[in-house]
Amino acid sequence: MDGVTELVDRIWRTDAASMLGALSRRLGDFERAEEALSDAVAEALKRWPDEGVPDSPTGWLVTTGWRKALDRLRRDTVGREKAARVAAEAPPEPGVDDRLAMIFACCHPDLAEPAQVALTLYAASGLSTAEIAAAFLVPLPTMAQRLSRAKRQLRERGIGFEVPQPHEYADRLPAVLAVIYLVFNEGYLSSGRSAHQRRELAREGVELARQLAALLPREPEVAGLAALLELHHARAAARFDSWGRIVLLDQQDRRLWDAAAIERAVLRLRAAVLSGKPGPYQARAGIAALHALAGSYEDTNWADVRALYDRLYPLDPSPVVLLNRAVATRFAVGPVPALAEVDALGERLAGYHLWHAARADLLAALDRPSEALAAAERALELAANPAERELMSRRVGELKRRL
Repeated sequence: MDGVTELVDRIWRTDAASMLGALSRRLGDFERAEEALSDAVAEALKRWPDEGVPDSPTGWLVTTGWRKALDRLRRDTVGREKAARVAAEAPPEPGVDDRLAMIFACCHPDLAEPAQVALTLYAASGLSTAEIAAAFLVPLPTMAQRLSRAKRQLRERGIGFEVPQPHEYADRLPAVLAVIYLVFNEGYLSSGRSAHQRRELAREGVELARQLAALLPREPEVAGLAALLELHHARAAARFDSWGRIVLLDQQDRRLWDAAAIERAVLRLRAAVLSGKPGPYQARAGIAALHALAGSYEDTNWADVRALYDRLYPLDPSPVVLLNRAVATRFAVGPVPALAEVDALGERLAGYHLWHAARADLLAALDRPSEALAAAERALELAANPAERELMSRRVGELKRRL
């Protein structure tokens, strides 16, 4: 039973968008599709342990969900007319278009952008409400209410589940890009306490970005996002050691990086930059490219990295961008001005574990171990990801030994 549960969970996390998209397109209702697929998952958990897993588990779930949806419609007075209309159709088969249709539909401009992103994460990535709340740094009840309201608005406004026409892309694209980026980030380094990374989710983010780039080949920010995720994903084999511990960039074995993937991503990025339409994802990809192309950590052109953060900040005026810029300042200018930059962000980032971790590193570099230890201990308190907690625990131990 445990094996079946794990399989169903994995299918949900990797194929939720295409399955929900296929059902939602046919039913014209996200909530009905969600209910039907939930019924199908329950049926799978009941039958697969005894009957065995079907050859096409995803197809089985969609077909079973389709039948469950028809049963619900026939029992519903309002839905009987629709049931009669769609019952003769064959069960839908999920595909790439369904996944993108789901993302674009959830990113409808009638919804507020936070609701767009949250709902699409829920529908397209298989993340739980708790995981999405953690990614947004909001309480679980707040996120549950936001998702419920967004789904209700989709239903009440009769928003269809189709890839929009080209003239509609501009209104939805910022949220679509944000969703794919968040899907990748959640896989790259999980926000929860149960797993340090979710590589299948990171791969899903890369694949979604590539599909979107194929759909919109003349959108430089789409290409920028695809290049960014490809560059990060190219380092996947070197990011954790055999014990599951984080390996920081300066310690990674660059021979494990996927050099061919890096080359392809850089070519994609260069083509996007030549369009002359700068954007935040192109800037981020440029920073990732500088790291990926450096022969070693010491050879990194930190002045150029810092300059790219200066370009990024007006496009994405986030304190986290300034925190990352401060890390570049340390190597481009020195730890004293870097610490001043970090301390200036204290009001906005006091609850962010990486702000405290950055302070700890800078204070240690300035030979202020007592203050560094206090900052590292606070970072450990705030960190949720098990691998980050293990890393900060090691850092705390090192600093204690220095005292």
